[in-house]
Amino acid sequence: MSNENDTPIQYGKVDATYFWDDGSGMQGDTGLPAGGEPMQKGLFSSPSWPLGTEGYIEYEGQTADFFIGDRGPGAPSNGCDVLMDLDGKTFAELTGQTWDAENYVVTGGNGHLYDVEYYITEWGDGAGEEGAPHPFQQPGNKCEGAVSEIPEDKLEEESSEEETAGENARSENAEGGGTQGEDGGEEETEASEEEGAEEKSAGSESSDESAAAEEDGPEEEEESGVTAETAANDVSGFQLTGADGDLAGGGILVLAIIPAILLALGFAWFRRPAGAHAGDADTEGRGLMAGSEGKHGFGSLLDRFRGGRDN
Repeated sequence: MSNENDTPIQYGKVDATYFWDDGSGMQGDTGLPAGGEPMQKGLFSSPSWPLGTEGYIEYEGQTADFFIGDRGPGAPSNGCDVLMDLDGKTFAELTGQTWDAENYVVTGGNGHLYDVEYYITEWGDGAGEEGAPHPFQQPGNKCEGAVSEIPEDKLEEESSEEETAGENARSENAEGGGTQGEDGGEEETEASEEEGAEEKSAGSESSDESAAAEEDGPEEEEESGVTAETAANDVSGFQLTGADGDLAGGGILVLAIIPAILLALGFAWFRRPAGAHAGDADTEGRGLMAGSEGKHGFGSLLDRFRGGRDN
């Protein structure tokens, strides 16, 4: 059954009374409800609306759901006077009176309600006519005054409920997407972490290679220093060879002088005289280097070199 949370499609105000038709014949009972449903709380009757129509009413701040299950009232509907019959139980509750289930009456003295607000939320598919009600068996006498514009607050309330439902649905969809987005984000994060680890590993290897290069650097420098020092030692006296391996000028001079010196020494040695000039010490204790009058003495040879006397 529809209720006040459904969207109203027709609104108006009517006067109402009550009934209870269960086939007992009491209090003008005309038999079972025409709609085929047993008499029950919430079953209302209308002189013209389709059977099965659903809606709700409001009266003095109270609300009650209904569905049209019977025809009525009869004569009271003439002149668009009373256009709705409420079941006796609902009528008693709305008025604060008591329902007498034995006598099928509402005790308390009030048998009519005026300006009851009705909201139709769904038209029934049974016999009857939609729109403005008309008196019983007077289809040409439309009670247009019983229909009014639907209050905006009812439409806004329903619209707000639809928006809330839409927002809830979008929120659920967003949460579902957010989960997928998080999984994707986790996968991206894991991929980023792996890439970061690879970059970090590559950076570490690069750092290790740099460190190894720095460690190898001094050794290479030391080796280079030793080579340079050795090369410096090799050319500290005379640079015998040039960069291309050929003899330099100083090297040629040295090689030319050394044989001459060796030749002179050998000549002096093998040509030395016998006796005192052979190395025996003279009276002054001199030996090979002592002065000699002979032209073959070593001393005279040196004198010749020094530009000494001729013998």
